[in-house]
Amino acid sequence: MTFVSEDEQMSEPRVVFTGGRVFDGTGAPAVPGDVVVRGDKIESVRAGVEPEPGDRVVDCRGATVMPGLVESHAHLTFPSAVGHVDPSFNPPLDVSFFRHMPTPDEHLALAERNARILLDHGFTSAYSAGSLTPVPTEVRLRDRIAAGLTPGPRMRAASFERDNNPVQLGPNGPTPKEIGPEAVRAFIREQAALGFDSVKLLMSNDDVFFEGGSMVTQYSEEEAAAAGEQARESGVWLNCHAQSPESIKLAVRSGFRSVYHCSYADQEAIDLLEEHKDEIFLSPAVGIMWANVHEGAEFGIDAGLAEKMGSVKSLAAMEQLYPELRKRGLRVLPGGDYGFPNNPIGRNARDLELFVRLFGYSPAEALRATTQFGGQVLDMPVGVLTEDYFADILVVRGDPTSDVTVLQDKDNLLAIMQGGRFHKAPAA
Repeated sequence: MTFVSEDEQMSEPRVVFTGGRVFDGTGAPAVPGDVVVRGDKIESVRAGVEPEPGDRVVDCRGATVMPGLVESHAHLTFPSAVGHVDPSFNPPLDVSFFRHMPTPDEHLALAERNARILLDHGFTSAYSAGSLTPVPTEVRLRDRIAAGLTPGPRMRAASFERDNNPVQLGPNGPTPKEIGPEAVRAFIREQAALGFDSVKLLMSNDDVFFEGGSMVTQYSEEEAAAAGEQARESGVWLNCHAQSPESIKLAVRSGFRSVYHCSYADQEAIDLLEEHKDEIFLSPAVGIMWANVHEGAEFGIDAGLAEKMGSVKSLAAMEQLYPELRKRGLRVLPGGDYGFPNNPIGRNARDLELFVRLFGYSPAEALRATTQFGGQVLDMPVGVLTEDYFADILVVRGDPTSDVTVLQDKDNLLAIMQGGRFHKAPAA
């Protein structure tokens, strides 16, 4: 490791974003100000910065300077992205993707493509909600991005989903699978040894797989407790797909970090979530439910199938639940299960609009959820424009604190900086 002295750091040229309005990620109103970057960190955020000889000055008049976005429910190994839609992974209609699985190197190349597309759309960080393959593709992707070998969001990698079904389906047909607390512990140890940052469990099933599946809790109290204990021993986080009330409560009581969907939380679960609001993060994945209900016809998901898949019911439940969780101060993050044909990677910023339209968030609250809260779920110094945080910065045409939909058009991203380097440089 090369150590750089304080004097050498101060001699690095600065980048000064000036003339725009600054949204710092905390939810406070955007105000006129300047952001100064030196090296890979933010040096200061204040008004009236005087450029120095050698500074690179970025004129932000008519634009908003804000933190890079954080995707909280990333599936970078899923095949569909903007411009690269793959209908062979479209459950329950078509899962033929699994009959022609890419090789590990091919899957890594697919994930690298998706990572670049996500960064192109302003997401400078991503918290994974699970891999599509047991191969540690996400670990390789995370490390290659960190080493500067491929562009993409800085990320936390997550294992593939463990469903706790006693029958494992595979190319040779059904085979018995170990269940119970020790089997859960073994799985978590294995995934930690592979280098994953978090391990994902399907605490509940899903209506996509069979009618009423979302209300089926798949883990016992003993298994959930064992998962929490082993995760702490192995130094990894736990994430889960949880829709049934009991699965949500098990996850909270067992120390899971991030709960996905959470659609059918009952009053007891809501109270428990509030009690643990400083320890847990929620990611409803409203994007995929909206896409199934309103945008699936092109890919065979008509109104009847959307109903059968549970998407209509889940979306309606979210519209009732999440305004209440917002009022109670839960950290709810945008991140919508992108990577399906009708919900491709690259459209992720649409979740912000859905938070405003369906959940009652103000634009500034929705932005805070995908910046400051995003940095918190990652446990990285990102998501806020403040001294000594990584210089992950967007310059956005217009004012997303008034209209979050401007972030859905990547042409409105006039500059994208990650770690002090421009992924998309501003026009001269």
